[in-house]
Amino acid sequence: MKKFFAEFKAFAVKGNVIDLAVAVIIAGAFGKIVASFVNDLVMPLIAAVFGIPNFSELAVTVNGSEIMAGLFIQTLVDFAVVAFVIFIAVQQINRFKRKEADAPAPVPEPSPEEVLLQEIRDLLKENRQ
Repeated sequence: MKKFFAEFKAFAVKGNVIDLAVAVIIAGAFGKIVASFVNDLVMPLIAAVFGIPNFSELAVTVNGSEIMAGLFIQTLVDFAVVAFVIFIAVQQINRFKRKEADAPAPVPEPSPEEVLLQEIRDLLKENRQ
């Protein structure tokens, strides 16, 4: 049992797990921001354009069953906003990675052997002249 807890502790404190936990927390907060943006800004504008005061209550009744089209459309708008923001973020990350890859690598300093060989070469050139 001690080995199990030791392995779990080693797993839980790895950087990847902590990064994942931070990402989940940030995603939850980002989801709330997107939901507020869509519910409080976008959907009222769409409702004003279509003349529907509360877009989320838009429903179609088929054979006595109510189909909540407004909630579905609201969820689609939520998804579109999240997908767009993620697309922009990934695009920027890829752009930064390309810049790093395109940057010239620093020229490594010659090893002591190379320096010595260059000095010998230079001395031999001087003696030939």
